[in-house]
Amino acid sequence: MRYEAATVDEYIAAVPADRKGPLEALRAVLLEHLPEGFEEGISYGMPSYSVPLSLYPAGYRGDTGIPLPFISFASQKQYISFYHLGIYADKGLLSWFTGAYGLLGIGKLDMGKSCIRFRKPGLIPISLIGELAGRMTPDEWIRIYESHLSR
Repeated sequence: MRYEAATVDEYIAAVPADRKGPLEALRAVLLEHLPEGFEEGISYGMPSYSVPLSLYPAGYRGDTGIPLPFISFASQKQYISFYHLGIYADKGLLSWFTGAYGLLGIGKLDMGKSCIRFRKPGLIPISLIGELAGRMTPDEWIRIYESHLSR
């Protein structure tokens, strides 16, 4: 589902009531744990945390008008989606995350390339998401991103 929002506050205000709490918790843990340098905003119609153009002027896919995306989340019809481009690009980080998730005992991980789907908002592992968010700095993300450009 798309919500017309210019800010993260507007986005969260627009979602159904049962999604507000989980999205606010995701936002709070990301703001607490993301390393300095990432910037919050709305990108592709959802709350996002990106490397700003001031740190990476080349922009996403060579577009100097689009900051380099890193993490996003969204309220979809059937689930809450959480996107972390670092776990798609860094196999070590992916391995750590899937192992840590499995130890939680909250069910099977529903994941695509960079998208994790939470069909039960009450089972979002907020503290694990916070730990994941803190594991990569903007400089590390830029290095990994650029290493994949030449492939």
